[in-house]
Amino acid sequence: MTYEQTVRGQNLYALDSNLQRLLRRGLGDDLDRWVPTLDAFGDWVGDTVDVQAEHTHRAAPPVLEPYDRQGRLTNHIRHNPLWDQVAREVYERGAIGLNYGTSPAPYTVTFAIGYLLSQADVSLHCPVTMTGAVAYVLDRFAPAEIRDRYLPELVRMDGAALTGGTWATELHGGSDVGATTTVARAEGDHVRLTGLKWFVSNTNGGLAVATARPPGAPEGSKGLGLYLVPTHIDGAPNSFRIRRLKEKLGTTGVPTGEVDLLDSWALEIAPPPVGFKLMMEALGFSRIHNAVGAAGLARRAFLEAVSYLSHREAFGHNVLRYPMMQDELLGMLVRLESGTAMAFAAASAFDEAHVTDLDDDSSARAWLRLTTALAKYQTADDANVLARAAIELIGGNAYTYDYVTPRLLRDAQVLTVWEGPANIQALEVLRMIGNRAPGFEAMTERVEAIRSVAPEALGNITQRLGRAMQDCRDAVAHVRSDAAEAQRHARRLMVLLADTLGAALLLDEATHDLAAGDARKALVLRLYMDKRFPETIARGIGPGGDWAQHHFDALIGYEPIEADSHLLRAVG
Repeated sequence: MTYEQTVRGQNLYALDSNLQRLLRRGLGDDLDRWVPTLDAFGDWVGDTVDVQAEHTHRAAPPVLEPYDRQGRLTNHIRHNPLWDQVAREVYERGAIGLNYGTSPAPYTVTFAIGYLLSQADVSLHCPVTMTGAVAYVLDRFAPAEIRDRYLPELVRMDGAALTGGTWATELHGGSDVGATTTVARAEGDHVRLTGLKWFVSNTNGGLAVATARPPGAPEGSKGLGLYLVPTHIDGAPNSFRIRRLKEKLGTTGVPTGEVDLLDSWALEIAPPPVGFKLMMEALGFSRIHNAVGAAGLARRAFLEAVSYLSHREAFGHNVLRYPMMQDELLGMLVRLESGTAMAFAAASAFDEAHVTDLDDDSSARAWLRLTTALAKYQTADDANVLARAAIELIGGNAYTYDYVTPRLLRDAQVLTVWEGPANIQALEVLRMIGNRAPGFEAMTERVEAIRSVAPEALGNITQRLGRAMQDCRDAVAHVRSDAAEAQRHARRLMVLLADTLGAALLLDEATHDLAAGDARKALVLRLYMDKRFPETIARGIGPGGDWAQHHFDALIGYEPIEADSHLLRAVG
C-alpha cells in the first residue's frame, strides 16, 4: 500500500483492510449485505465529517441559549450548520436504525460505523453511542407501551430522529451511581424527577434515561428506578434547566451540561431494584462503543503518522528508512491491531449473547461483560499512547492545529473516563471472575480452543501464551481465595488478562491467515509477544529481530507476507 500524504479525503473503510478482515471473520457472508453501507460511510466520514469536526472544534463549538427573547426557559443549544448537517446524516445513514426493522443488521455493523466515525469526530460518536444505548434498553427491556411510542423516534432514518442521553452521574457520586439522590415522585400515569445531574452529554438530544430513587426506596443501587425523560413535551420544553455547558479538554463538539431536574415529567421504564441493572446495561453497551471508538481514534493517529512520514525526508533520506522510526511505527501498529481485535471481540460477544434476561449468569453473558471491560480499558489506553506517539513522530507540525493530531490527543483522554475509568473496569473484572461468575472459565475455554488449533510453526508462541494463561490461573485463584487482597490486585489482574487476551486474538488471526499462506499477522503477533511477554529482560537489545524491519513496508502497508520456512522459524 502506498500512503497518500493527507488522510482527509480518503475512504476510511476502503483503506482499512484489517477492519475488513475482522468483519469478514466475524460476520461471514452476511457482511456482503453491509459492505456498500460501510464503504459509503467510510467515504463520507473521511471527508465531510472530518471537515466539520475541524470547523466545530476550532471555530464554532455549541452555545447554550437558555432563554428566548421573552425570558422564557428554552434550554436551546445552538450548533453550527455543518454540525447540524452531519448530525442528521449520521442517523440517516443508519448508525442506529440499521439494528432495527424487519431485516436488522448485527450490532457489529453499527459498532464498525462507530469505529469509522471516531476516526473523524469522537464528539459526533458520543451522541451515537448514547442514542444506541437508549434504543437498546427501550427495545429489550422497556414496557411495550413505552417501547412502541418512543423507540421509533430513535431508530428512524429519515433525518428527523431524536437522539439519546444517559443521565446517571451526580456531583457527589461520580462513578458511584448507587449514591444517586435524584427523587422520582409518582404522579398519575407518569413520574416527576427532582435532582441535579452533573455530567450530561448530548444535553439537548431528545430522549434520556435517568436514574432516580422513589420515596421510601432503600439506599444504594437497589433503591434506583430507571426513567425516560423527553427534553420536550408536546413541543414545549420539559421542566428542567441546563445550568451551563462544561468547558472541556476535548470533545468540544458535543455539548455536556449540568441539568437541574425541576419536577421533570418522566415515564418509569423499571422500578427498583431493576432500574440500576438497566442503567448498567446501557453503560455496558456504551463501553463497547467506547472501545471501538478508541480503536478508531488510534487508527487515525497511526494513519496520520505513517502518511506524513511516508513523504518526509530528513538528513538526505526518507525518514521511514531509519530503524528507530520503523521501531516506533511498528510499536504503534501492534497496539492498534491488538486493540482493534479486542474491541471487535467485545462487539461479537454482544451479538452472540443477545441479552434479554438481566439475571442471566451464562457463560456467554459473563464473557460479554469480561471482554467488554478488558477491551474498554485497553483500547482507551492505546488511543492515548498512539495519539501522543503520532505527535512525537511527526514533530512540531503535529503540535499545531494545522493538523488533526492535537484534537486526537485531547479527544483520546475522554475515552479513559467515559463509561467508567480503568479502576471501574477492574472492579467489573473482579465481579466476572469471582467464585460464582464463569467469566474466567469462559476466557480459558476460548483461549485454549485457539491454542489447540495453532499451527506447529507458531509452537513457541503458543507455548508462551500457555505460560501466560497459567499466570492468569494463578492470579485468579489468588484473588478468589483472598477477598481482602482482591481489590489491591484488581488492576494488575486486569492488565494481565488484557495482555493475554490480546495475544490469543492475534494468534487466532495469525492461524487463519497462515492457512492461506500469509505470515503478516504472525509477525504482528511475534512483535506483540516480545513486547507484552518478553522472554528476556534485555528490552529487545541484542542480535536478532531484523526480520521485522526486513518486512517493515509490508507490515505497515498491510500487504501479504509469504510464509516461507525461514521466516516462520524466525517468528514462531
